[in-house]
Amino acid sequence: MPKNPRLYPHWLIAPPASSDSTIGPRRSYHAIKRGFDIVFTLMIAPFALALVAVLVLLIRLDGENAFFRQPRLGKGGRVFHLWKLRTMVPDAERRLQEYLDANPLARLEWDRTQKLQNDPRVTTLGKYLRKYSADELPQLLNVLLGDMSLVGPRPMLPDQRSHYPGSAYFSLRPGLTGLWQISERNMSSFAQRATYDTRYAGIMSFGTDLSILSRTIFVVLRGTGF
Repeated sequence: MPKNPRLYPHWLIAPPASSDSTIGPRRSYHAIKRGFDIVFTLMIAPFALALVAVLVLLIRLDGENAFFRQPRLGKGGRVFHLWKLRTMVPDAERRLQEYLDANPLARLEWDRTQKLQNDPRVTTLGKYLRKYSADELPQLLNVLLGDMSLVGPRPMLPDQRSHYPGSAYFSLRPGLTGLWQISERNMSSFAQRATYDTRYAGIMSFGTDLSILSRTIFVVLRGTGF
């Protein structure tokens, strides 16, 4: 449940609608959704590419690769490679393990969300990229390739599967944004993410997707990412 229900549309806080819709409308929705993903991504591609080019130059100042590729679970459990701008130091995993070993509270936070609000791996520039989700711009390529959608569940790492209850995630393409983004964002646990994914699977429509996309703009501009 969102922290302040008045900020969210009725379909987010009300019980999911019945999923007894006919196959025809559901198929037409998926066709429209995929078409919109492609058209919208191509429309914003020139702006996104220009911004990514500038960010790549800044990230490369430390001499390391600007892009980061990581396996994620997609629809049906298929593994794909997700693209992001690098926001971490080269020896990120070692730093993470040392930090978690020395900080029990951080370990609890990591076990709950697989995220850290004060992550020792993140570079100074990386903090700003994450704050406004600019590091996720390369995922537009994943949308064009059909690995992801503009709206859907948060992409999950293969080794996070055991943390995730339920199966709604695997019936959908992961998204650049979704109910998780406009509600708890980075603070949601896997149980909360599963709840959002199940709700979205029951109410998804083109209108719902447009509403989530419009709300995402305001969420990103608030700069609450980490």
